[in-house]
Amino acid sequence: MAETAAAASDRTAELAQLKEEAAAGPDEQATARQHAKGKLTARERIDLLLDEGSFHEIEALRRHRASGFGLENKRPYTDGVVTGWGTVHGRTVFVYAHDFRIFGGALGEAHATKIHKIMDMALSAGAPLVSLNDGAGARIQEGVTALAGYGGIFRRNTLASGVIPQISVMLGPCAGGAAYSPALTDFIFMVRETSQMFITGPDVVKAVTGEEITQNGLGGADVHAAVSGVATFAYDDEVTCLEDVRSLLSLLPSNNRETAPRHSPDDPAGRRTEALQEIVPANPNQAYDVRAVVEEIADDGEYFEIQPDWAANVVCALIRLDGHVTGVVANQPAAFAGVLDIHASEKAARFVQFCDAFSIPLVTLVDVPGFLPGVDQEHGGVIRHGAKLLYAYCNATVPRVQLIMRKAYGGAYIVMDSRSIGADISLAWPTNEIAVMGAEGAANVIFRREIAAADDPDAVRSQRIKQYRTELMHPYYAAERGLVDDVIDPAATRSALIGALAMLRPKYTDLPSRKHGNPPV
Repeated sequence: MAETAAAASDRTAELAQLKEEAAAGPDEQATARQHAKGKLTARERIDLLLDEGSFHEIEALRRHRASGFGLENKRPYTDGVVTGWGTVHGRTVFVYAHDFRIFGGALGEAHATKIHKIMDMALSAGAPLVSLNDGAGARIQEGVTALAGYGGIFRRNTLASGVIPQISVMLGPCAGGAAYSPALTDFIFMVRETSQMFITGPDVVKAVTGEEITQNGLGGADVHAAVSGVATFAYDDEVTCLEDVRSLLSLLPSNNRETAPRHSPDDPAGRRTEALQEIVPANPNQAYDVRAVVEEIADDGEYFEIQPDWAANVVCALIRLDGHVTGVVANQPAAFAGVLDIHASEKAARFVQFCDAFSIPLVTLVDVPGFLPGVDQEHGGVIRHGAKLLYAYCNATVPRVQLIMRKAYGGAYIVMDSRSIGADISLAWPTNEIAVMGAEGAANVIFRREIAAADDPDAVRSQRIKQYRTELMHPYYAAERGLVDDVIDPAATRSALIGALAMLRPKYTDLPSRKHGNPPV
């Protein structure tokens, strides 16, 4: 009996030693090199992401079974990726984190299998998945099995899309096929200087095209956050980045069968928004920052803007209204007069689709002069890209409330969740102008001959502009025809939105039976 107890004790001590070795990583020098690059280790990142003491690791003792090219002599525990689950603000979240200290975070068969398992667990449990990416791509020594591992990740990303929130946090290099997994997820966070994403690196670009460019210039955080639109957010450091990942998770449901958590606000639902009359000028041609409108109507003035650095002419944000998470899409007059263009349409469409997938109601703030004209826009496919936003709204079954603040012209009025494409409630301020186009352009078309033949063309043009505005663009024209449900005092905006969304909360829509639609992509 004593010998058995001693053997059990030895085994327990051996287990503790193995787990300690796995947690420590390769050696102190490798950790120092990681820190010298301004980067944290995989476990340090997990500790920042998850609630303290909540992490449960799986397969910490996993090792690869590959041979050749010296791999059989190097079989570290974890195989370069840490996987498991924990909590964020008390709710379960699954996570995997590449450990750059081991094989440069490169993906091999065992590494991929660990990721596949944690992705399957997240989907089965109905909880968000966060990937902390810091890897050198496929493990070349393992050949095609590494590529097959990526295929398994991509397939699981697709199966989980719209079922659980998926967040990619880029904390190091991500090149080649590895970049497609983040592209399939809902949100991409990047850190300046230390994270890059590209399909072909600077050396290949130079060899093929002759162009010389740095890694950050080709695929750094600012490039993807402001130019390509690939990244959702860019940060100066990992700590701030992971804090915002936690903030975003607090606004999201765990899966598509649940609603986002409600927080009881201190901000009264009936609070009057008197400041809106000062924020939004009555002159339809005068610019303002629509984020001030979002801030004024949101609980406690708090909002979480999505893709703030890309397609600035439309603002997408998550807010709370009476404690309930709500998505906001708003034209931004402070950027390109708030017109819709290719990028703005794509940005808003993806946000609408995300909110619809996860039962987050939508409020659309409209102040749009139309679509951006130009050869580049037409040749770039603004028709197809604009149709993405139209499709996203028409396909959305969540509660949808439209608020027309000032101008709403042409096809852009329709696309911005008008009553005719399925908005449940359409509200407007008394400063609204809904028309096919602005009064000046309309008068020039309708009365072209009369103006040209007049002795005083400017006087006639001015008279006809006034006539068109009076007859067809007065603030109650759409309300008289049932295209606007109510014209409201701007000071009552918050209470009107909260009341409409409360009424719509039980909304259910029975869609036609189909495998899936065929949206313009």
